[in-house]
Amino acid sequence: MQINKKKIIIHIIKKIYYYCKNGVFTSATAGSFDVSATYLDFTSETVSVTFTPSINFTKRVLIEDYTGAWCGWCPRVSYAIELVQDETDKAVVVALHNGNTTPGNGYDPYNFNVGALGQLINLSGYPTAKLNRMTTWGSPEPTKVSQVIALTEGSNPKLGLAIKSTVSNGNINLEVKTKFGKNFNTATKLVVYISENGLILDQVNYTDYYGGADIITNFEHNHVLRAALTNLLGDSFTTTETVFDNVVTKTFNVPVPSNIENVNNIEFVAFVVGADNKAINVRKALPNEDQSFEEL
Repeated sequence: MQINKKKIIIHIIKKIYYYCKNGVFTSATAGSFDVSATYLDFTSETVSVTFTPSINFTKRVLIEDYTGAWCGWCPRVSYAIELVQDETDKAVVVALHNGNTTPGNGYDPYNFNVGALGQLINLSGYPTAKLNRMTTWGSPEPTKVSQVIALTEGSNPKLGLAIKSTVSNGNINLEVKTKFGKNFNTATKLVVYISENGLILDQVNYTDYYGGADIITNFEHNHVLRAALTNLLGDSFTTTETVFDNVVTKTFNVPVPSNIENVNNIEFVAFVVGADNKAINVRKALPNEDQSFEEL
């Protein structure tokens, strides 16, 4: 049987191109490479292959819930968040409360002034729920859980976070590490929050959720934002920091915020946004936790 060398070598070239393009062949060095194949005494033409190294990380979604204890429609989002958490552990939630801090109309002692953040997202009413900071969670949220789940799927981010936290004697020592799995050529910023779970306060309710009562007594408010350790819009990384395989460590040494009711219920949330202000990835941690990067 006669061997058709040309057909074989074309087949080999196609295989080389496919595997290089889809990341099966790798290099420790980024750049363009000329690849050829030799079979017996026949050598193919060269194929130029560009290789850009990258690292994938576990993908998580940020939910920022703009809410208030006085807001009768807000339990709808709270309920939707519970539905999300029933389906995935890849959602990180922060509840940004609005309201008067003295008893009376519009009372909410957990008020947090979002300032320029509200302007950035065009906050116009409550409830508002944002995914990865800039995407609006469609209403009614309990029927659109799939919108959130979808943001935990698909292509993995090329950026990961790891948090080390120590809470002792009224002080917080926090170390937030960001690892860049590729070169980020656009502006990136880090946001770090302190939130609190298990805050008990009556909640006004216009919905049928939670039994449909007009007032949900002793409602448990979770993931309540208590302090921001960075600018709400984020603290910028330098362009020399946001390069492939680099790890940037930011440390925060602060007293436990005076508004924290139970130090055991603290959560730490860290996320990085890009030039479009969308969260690239997010991570949360509990007190006295030492995390590793979630590399894939």
